[in-house]
Amino acid sequence: MEFILKTNYLFALLIYILPELSNAETNSGDTAWILTSSSLVLFMTLPGLALFYAGLVQSKNVVSVLCQHFGIACLMSIFWVIAGYSLAFSQGNSILIGDLSKLFLEISPDSNVGTIPEILFVMFQMTFCIITPALVIGAYVERIKFSVILIFSSVWLILVYCPVAYWVWGGGFLAEMGVKDFAGGLVVHTTAGLAALVIALVLGKRKSFSKDSLSPPHSPVLTMIGASMLWVGWFGFNGGSALAADNVASQAILVTHVAASLGAFSWIIIEWIRFGKPSLVGMATGMVAGLATITPASGFVGVQGALILGLSGGILCYLAVDLVRIKMKIDDSLDVFAVHGVGGILGTILCAALIHAGFGGVGLDEGVTITSQLKVQIYAVIVTALWTIIFSYLILKFISIFIELRVTEDQEIQGLDNSLHGESGYNN
Repeated sequence: MEFILKTNYLFALLIYILPELSNAETNSGDTAWILTSSSLVLFMTLPGLALFYAGLVQSKNVVSVLCQHFGIACLMSIFWVIAGYSLAFSQGNSILIGDLSKLFLEISPDSNVGTIPEILFVMFQMTFCIITPALVIGAYVERIKFSVILIFSSVWLILVYCPVAYWVWGGGFLAEMGVKDFAGGLVVHTTAGLAALVIALVLGKRKSFSKDSLSPPHSPVLTMIGASMLWVGWFGFNGGSALAADNVASQAILVTHVAASLGAFSWIIIEWIRFGKPSLVGMATGMVAGLATITPASGFVGVQGALILGLSGGILCYLAVDLVRIKMKIDDSLDVFAVHGVGGILGTILCAALIHAGFGGVGLDEGVTITSQLKVQIYAVIVTALWTIIFSYLILKFISIFIELRVTEDQEIQGLDNSLHGESGYNN
């Protein structure tokens, strides 16, 4: 019962479902852990994800990737405190989105979410709203205008991220159906992955991609450093989603690490067999695939489930990279859909079975079977996917009426560092 009470804050905010808990006493241990987790999740974006992506592009575009992450982090933070948090986590009268009752963070200083101050919950959730559009960066590097990124990410936050967060974590219709998404398989990885696929299709291929001669990552070293930061930061991402310093958080961190390890090792084995040489970039990418896959299930599954999710996520995401990039010739530049989208969807669906006590999970809710939970999980994936695809496409098309989405061919050839930002990542 203690587990259910604590984890349900994530899905439906027990302030809404069980109002008597809204006046729970602040727990200093829980508060300290979520303060730490908030820092860890921000650390995932700045500098973790920024360095991970920066190492994968050509050297003439490294500054542009860092600018994109920094700009998104700043702008999403502003929009989140003005209206984003209210739209995602106020009660509202709609099944689609919250209301504006908490506009500009009009919340009581004494208000709690569980045993932590609500203002801290705002900060913790802000780090999630930052990293989600930042993940999409990997789909459009080396060919998009900086102004388009800022406009798209801002509108996308309001029209895609906030509604889905409300459905799953803010007391919306998916929460009422009993969907399980502990730390963002749907809210973060599915939305980011599918938005990335849409924007890659709308933008079209890079010039280097069309020549079938993509330049290799300019710095696997930067990518490995960024990946390591992501790995450590993910403990706050998944462990912090328990909203308490307890057994749930501890278990979430353990299974997160196990899945990341197996995801990375599965890519090592695949590359070793296929090419005779395991690559550093492959290891790092497999690690991220394992992390994305465990995320929705991290607070519900045991070690057995983590092993299954890490292995299946590593293998399926590897196959998805081949399918999207090589067979379908889609220039999702840094494999956002194949890794985050596929991993998040897979983990969300498999959670329905792996939550079962027979796999070492916490067990299904009373009266729920694996089959009925599976139906809910699949329905949630379909609804989230359709919403994300439709609105991501419409946002891009609307922006394109006023602004050309891509840089000019000369700017792309010269590199975005100098042509858009007047700087160079490496000055000899």
